[in-house]
Amino acid sequence: MEWKRRLSFAGVAAVFGVMLAVGLRTTLPSEERDTRDIWELRADLTKEQQLEQQLLEELEDYEEKLHYYRQRETADGGAALKATVAELREEAGLTEVKGSGIVLTIAPFSAAGYVGPVTATVSPELLQRLVNELNKYGAKEIAIGGERLTNRTAIRDINGMTKVGRRPIGLPVEVKAIASDADKLYSGLAVSPIRDDFIVENLELSISKPKPSMVIPPSTERPDVNYMETASVGKEEK
Repeated sequence: MEWKRRLSFAGVAAVFGVMLAVGLRTTLPSEERDTRDIWELRADLTKEQQLEQQLLEELEDYEEKLHYYRQRETADGGAALKATVAELREEAGLTEVKGSGIVLTIAPFSAAGYVGPVTATVSPELLQRLVNELNKYGAKEIAIGGERLTNRTAIRDINGMTKVGRRPIGLPVEVKAIASDADKLYSGLAVSPIRDDFIVENLELSISKPKPSMVIPPSTERPDVNYMETASVGKEEK
């Protein structure tokens, strides 16, 4: 009889173990599957390759600049420093920029027979989407309502009014964009769905033909330097 009890106990334990294993398998979170198709994967791969190429080109450019400054340091340190300052001012958006580009105009939607609310401003989200589209098609410099965009420029809503930096944006408003290939920039925006996004918010986005010469003013913002100190030149630290 003792062996029958042990056999029954072993059988019950085995069944319980199988049930426990099945329960754990069903309750464990399943691994997320990549549902992207082959075209989406190729597009993502192309995007990553373009980013890698861009980073390599920037790295090569910085290495060339470093080599140039090292060569000029012994010959004429003052001239090299002035050239560096001028270049940094240009990159920070503190200088006027000229080049070929396009002009976009944002205005209230005014289709024939339209009866509805008239929008008085453009939302920061829609402006940011427009800036992203401009960058996507090769814009190098952008100004909205005469305000130059830099890495420090904020596009935000303050008390119901959209502001670019410190400048309030009313309607109509002009957006200027300079690119190395103005025709490509114009063609890209002409087929972009961004204009439909403006129509949804009762706004109209018109795009001018490429202009051979345009001027974008310097930024009115000035960088805050709070954590820099004057370095000692020609003195070795002990």
